[in-house]
Amino acid sequence: MRKFAWAARGVAAVSGAVLLGALAVPAAAADGPDAAGTQARPNKCSSEREVSSTVVDYSSSNLFETVFRAATDRQGHAFLNDSRNPGVWINLALLAGAPTCTQGTAVSVTEEDAGHLFITLLGSDGVLHQAICNTSSVAFTSANLAAACSAGFTPLPGTPV
Repeated sequence: MRKFAWAARGVAAVSGAVLLGALAVPAAAADGPDAAGTQARPNKCSSEREVSSTVVDYSSSNLFETVFRAATDRQGHAFLNDSRNPGVWINLALLAGAPTCTQGTAVSVTEEDAGHLFITLLGSDGVLHQAICNTSSVAFTSANLAAACSAGFTPLPGTPV
């Protein structure tokens, strides 16, 4: 019986030390860089992965069969992909007024030669933010997106979420 009492005390001591160490870790360690090397947000935003897409379906320009996609990651970052630039996802935080914690995305596009791409992001506060970007025959990149969406994101008034 003495052996079991010693083992129980040993397990309790080790468990207590591990718990104390976990509680004593500085908060800064929890907010360190993520896998991409960027600093984690202090508000610890978390989001489900979300994706939306829209297709430009007209043949009078180079936008024929172009797919625009918007997606979020689990940290609440939102990204845009233009199918004419395969594999490139542009961080939408490049645009002024983008929510810091995105919970949802929606994209739509007008069916005209010099059309508009509408990017709508749902912030964690329930407010919808919309950017209207000018489309052209040139694929969106991180270098030209801000010029195409010059006003950036603006909150939509009266968002019912």
